[in-house]
Amino acid sequence: MSNTLNNDLKEQLVANFQATEGRLNGETKSAVHQTRRAAMQNFETLGFPTIKHEEWKYSNVSNLVKQAFDFNVKTEFGENELATLSIPNLEGNVLYFINGIYNAELSNIVSPESQLQILNFGQAVKENPTLLETYFAQYANYQNEAFTALNTAFAHDGVVINVPAGKVVEQPIILRFITDARSINVASQPRNLVVVGKNAEVKIAEAFRTLGENGAFTNTVTEIVVEENANVQYYKVQNDTEKSYHVGTTQVCQKQNSHFYAVTVTINGGFVRNNLNIVLDGQNCEAFMYGLYFPNGKQHVDNHTLVDHAQPNSYSNELYKGILKDKSTGVFNGKIFVRDGASKTNAYQSCRNVVLSDEAIMNTKPQLEIFNDDVKCSHGTTTGKLNDEALFYMRSRGIPKAEAQTLLMYAFCEDVISQIKIGAIKEYLEGLIAEKLAQ
Repeated sequence: MSNTLNNDLKEQLVANFQATEGRLNGETKSAVHQTRRAAMQNFETLGFPTIKHEEWKYSNVSNLVKQAFDFNVKTEFGENELATLSIPNLEGNVLYFINGIYNAELSNIVSPESQLQILNFGQAVKENPTLLETYFAQYANYQNEAFTALNTAFAHDGVVINVPAGKVVEQPIILRFITDARSINVASQPRNLVVVGKNAEVKIAEAFRTLGENGAFTNTVTEIVVEENANVQYYKVQNDTEKSYHVGTTQVCQKQNSHFYAVTVTINGGFVRNNLNIVLDGQNCEAFMYGLYFPNGKQHVDNHTLVDHAQPNSYSNELYKGILKDKSTGVFNGKIFVRDGASKTNAYQSCRNVVLSDEAIMNTKPQLEIFNDDVKCSHGTTTGKLNDEALFYMRSRGIPKAEAQTLLMYAFCEDVISQIKIGAIKEYLEGLIAEKLAQ
């Protein structure tokens, strides 16, 4: 769907792309760049989505695209500054991205190369073009999704992570995205590709943090390929500022007998749109999705999920929970597709929300599209206030009202928090969540 929303920003991006092409030194003939070029043509046709687009009905990006952002900010960012952002007791392969650009000097890779291969995107184009040509942009939909097309066109930063067949990466991989908006409005478009080979196992986390009082826009795409019998845990944590915009797409393809496990937690962010799309493209696949979000003030959090059961005998289970305060808004749009021939599919989806203010708004849209009779599928959504009886009982036992409310809200979150299986991240989030609930 095309539109004329803020042609200035659109023209700026097109001009930026053309200038980038001029610096590629012969790379424009590569298959990867031909994909970039096709993506930019699609973005020019699509333009930015408006609320007339069904998938963006409740998430208006007009304020985002009216702003001016610098897409090429390089900043001095040292270890002293990182110390204030550290996650206590976190051990593993920690990769830092400053304004979307991978910083090898600040990063720390501890797993041996036999278990884990990490290249920045520029290195991968030169050193392992076959891997990119096989997997890059083969899953994320840049043909019809404007933000994915935009990211694909500018896919120069970010990393390529390859876990060879049969390898178990014992230490988690933590991708930490720091946006430094202390002096100027900053935009970044990191692109990550994760390929997990047959019978391999890995834990991956993406953490987003914004610094400063200026505007920030992160448009990120992560493609994850889970080969046969592979096992992947994926975590996404967002703790941004009131002036930050985040549009993120995680596109997953699962092969036969694979297992994918995802937890998405949004603590803060002015405008957040999370797209989690999973295609179960093999028999006996399992996919688990958990989400937790806490918008307050005028924050807006939109979780769009898609589970595509393309082959028979697969299982998916999804649970998202939200607590909304003040004038915040939330969106949950969960889709389950069961394709023709995907018999013996089991698919479950649940979204539950607590609204603590008369001015907070929660929009939910669960969807099932089933083209097969031999399946078990269900979905449901609830939105309401805290349980008055439980609150009365706790207050009658001498617990102050504010403390009782916080305890009830934390209990509401517990069955998602308990799904986080990296201990340091779980402890860190428990502290952030307790702080947010006490506000």
